[in-house]
Amino acid sequence: MTADDPLDTLDDAQAAAAFRRLVRHLRHRSDAQNIDLMGLSGFCRNCLADWIREAGYPGDKTAARELIHGMPAAEWKQTQTDATPEQLARMEESLKRNAGSH
Repeated sequence: MTADDPLDTLDDAQAAAAFRRLVRHLRHRSDAQNIDLMGLSGFCRNCLADWIREAGYPGDKTAARELIHGMPAAEWKQTQTDATPEQLARMEESLKRNAGSH
């Protein structure tokens, strides 16, 4: 974040509404696997859970993930497939591009 980032002028209510829409969209699209999100964009639902904790969410990691996933962690894990070596390699390359983005 920089002092002259226009994103900082976005009203908090609008930002919150957009965030909730993003999370609900990701809940609906459970076919979009976290590993694939990581490989493409360098973030996933678990990252969103970490970010809300960093922003002051009082729950622990499990509670934050359940909030984002919209279901208990054990149930969520059943919707995800095991990552292939190719998916893991894409994720690693994508994560390298995240340096300095936060």
